Amino acid sequence: MLDLKFVLENIPRVKESLLQRGSSFDLLPVETLNQERKSLQKIHDDFRFRQNQISQEIALKKKQKEDSQALLGQTKEIANQVHEASEKMSHVEQELEHLLLQMPNIPHVSVPVGRDAAANREVRRFGEIPKFSFDPKEHWEIGEKLGILDFERAAKIAGARFTVLRGLGAALERALVQFMIDLHIKEHGYVEILPPFMVNEKSLIGTGQLPKFEEDLFKTTSGYFLVPTAEVPVTNLHRDEILFAEDLPISYTAYTPCFRSEAGSAGKDTRGLIRQHQFNKVELVKFTKPEDSYTEHEKLTVDAEEVLKKLGLPYRVVLLCTGDMGFASAKTYDIEVWFPAQKVYREISSCSNFEDFQARRANIRFRRGPKDKPEFVHTLNGSGLAVGRTMAAILENFQQSDGSVIIPEALRPYLGKEKIMIDRS
Repeated sequence: MLDLKFVLENIPRVKESLLQRGSSFDLLPVETLNQERKSLQKIHDDFRFRQNQISQEIALKKKQKEDSQALLGQTKEIANQVHEASEKMSHVEQELEHLLLQMPNIPHVSVPVGRDAAANREVRRFGEIPKFSFDPKEHWEIGEKLGILDFERAAKIAGARFTVLRGLGAALERALVQFMIDLHIKEHGYVEILPPFMVNEKSLIGTGQLPKFEEDLFKTTSGYFLVPTAEVPVTNLHRDEILFAEDLPISYTAYTPCFRSEAGSAGKDTRGLIRQHQFNKVELVKFTKPEDSYTEHEKLTVDAEEVLKKLGLPYRVVLLCTGDMGFASAKTYDIEVWFPAQKVYREISSCSNFEDFQARRANIRFRRGPKDKPEFVHTLNGSGLAVGRTMAAILENFQQSDGSVIIPEALRPYLGKEKIMIDRS
């Protein structure tokens, strides 16, 4: 959430940023409500001033043993007017907050301006694109022939966009989760968190999924929501807390299953592991001081890249333009891994700096010194990585002409095998 004072003092800049993002958000209701709030505040303050004056007059009359009944009658009337003004002001403030919760973040100055993905800027690439002596197959075809991916039975159990992993498929998924968590803990210094897989409404407001994106979420009959990403519970670990400056940056990593309705994505990546209603992901989350957040953003992105480097998967890093960024982000790098069958790079991680946008919503602050005023932290996160998409990339990039798949060397200690072969038994 943006600071109301900042918005009102920087209307031209905010309007320009909304245009750059392609947002249809209208600032006029915010300005109108703020004027109404200020008018109500003046009315409230005037009544309170008169209320205090009358109280002093009553006290004086009592001291002089004079009749104060008329003034007491005025006190009751003014008290009702103060209460009415307070209620109106509270209602206006709630409307104002509801509007601010639907306003996207301001892009950082380094973000390229553009309407869509065509304006994204490639930053770097890693790895050689594999060459095959045969036509490479799609990952779902490879997985089904190997007997490790079962989409048909998953559809029978749950419906479309679910997968049953079997045998070495299940083992590979588990190995990837463990490998990623081990890497981020042992080499990158993150602290592992295993959070609840359901969250309350306030947690989703804190990270920006609510109120704007409720249709993308799965909600239980008891009012809980299934987590769309570990970003939500992990960021909210420090909701309504004041942290110590000397403890920052705080770096967490967490595995969770993720649940998304994929509203509005009909016809997109309907086959395979790319866009599922349920998938596993390892997340990276950081809390930093404002002056350190962009340095930490670069570090976080490199930490996510390291997973692909150790697996030997070719990828590229892309800086998203203003029109392609997420609602809460001030700056985002997408890491895209190579998929040989379609000859295309696909997003496997988004690494974002939210500045104080989430911290304002979740009230996460820090104090530089014992007597210093609390400030909002900056929050960052990124996938480190999406596990299903990583498996899909492994199946496609390391497929062999006989239908087998070479297991990346970094995963062999977890699986005890060098290759996934068709089970002829």
